[in-house]
Amino acid sequence: MANWVKESFLGEIQDLARYLSQDPTLSVIVKDRFDVEEKPAVVSARAPQEPEVSQIRTNLNSTLTFDNFVQGNSNQLAKAIAQQVANNPGRNTYNPFSLYGSTGLGKTHLLHAIGNEILKQNPSAKVLYIQAESFTRAMVSALQSNKMENFKKFYRSIDVLMVDDIQFFAKKEGSQEEFFHTFNSLLEQDKQIIVASDVFPKNIENIEERMRSRLSWGISAAIEPPELETRVAILMKKVENQAAEFLATYGFPLELREDAAFFLAQKMRTNVRELEGALNSVIATSGFTRRPITVDFVREALKDRFAAYDSLITIENIQRTVAEYYNIKVADLKSKSRSRSVARPRQMAMALAKELTTHSLPEIGREFGRDHTTVIHACKTINELCAEDSSIQEDYTNLTRKLSS
Repeated sequence: MANWVKESFLGEIQDLARYLSQDPTLSVIVKDRFDVEEKPAVVSARAPQEPEVSQIRTNLNSTLTFDNFVQGNSNQLAKAIAQQVANNPGRNTYNPFSLYGSTGLGKTHLLHAIGNEILKQNPSAKVLYIQAESFTRAMVSALQSNKMENFKKFYRSIDVLMVDDIQFFAKKEGSQEEFFHTFNSLLEQDKQIIVASDVFPKNIENIEERMRSRLSWGISAAIEPPELETRVAILMKKVENQAAEFLATYGFPLELREDAAFFLAQKMRTNVRELEGALNSVIATSGFTRRPITVDFVREALKDRFAAYDSLITIENIQRTVAEYYNIKVADLKSKSRSRSVARPRQMAMALAKELTTHSLPEIGREFGRDHTTVIHACKTINELCAEDSSIQEDYTNLTRKLSS
């Protein structure tokens, strides 16, 4: 009888016991009689417990490291600060650390790289990467199950808390309130806080002023759309990383000619995610057709993507967006006016047209009633101002985001 019970039901009983108790010990005893006065034995089980922080998944992607993050002028400062944070978590100078920039530029990669590096140096560190939306969902779940004290204890005992897409907290007063207190608690304990958002933290709309103030205590770094050379380097690095798998799958080597890489990088300009997505399509098509990746092959493989991409960003669209942003008229951009209130937006529009479209310099100049030398001067001026003036850099980033969304 005991063997039959074990074979038929012990597995299910153990599963239930594990749910009720972290460390169940079970045995089957069959008696030859049953006394109705005797209370039936019950499985002694502890109530479910909240797992220790060290047992919680970090949510880190171990493949996203500093080593495979391609550095360029657009992200050099952000990476340098991120490495300092990873080497000195909790240090006041870098706490909190805010990363901001448009979608698909590498913010999430750097967050994971920081976490992975910290764990590499200190495997016992309690590191957690979480998206703001997940934080909110976890809080709602804790409220519904009457476990807010466990929720608070958990988040306020973490050594390194990384919250992605904090703009999600906008208009969510409850989430902001709880994150605010978690933020304060961790800072008081010299724990590291890292956040990422799509705009400079002080500019996030519908976030309480006290939260904006807290986020400005530490240090912030922007990640800009990568320049051409960085985009090419990203493509080459990705091909290098996929070469072995490609060879094993398709039986011939994966090669990306430099001219093809430059062509693709020139066409896909807004963010790294779109750039890598386009490359993945090219690589897959090359594998299935067994054709080398040349400029003509890239043009053919991505013709529909290029057509859709180019139709989204035109010089006319850039002029309209820039004029609206600076509260002037499109006619002003094309006028002879040299006043700063018009000249600076005109230079910005020209620089954006050069970066975001495939039009030649003379073509861009004609759309503004100027020649190509004026466009060259405008691009040089905007590049220099972006390096010197954070407000100009912010304008450029905001306009790029508007045009690419």
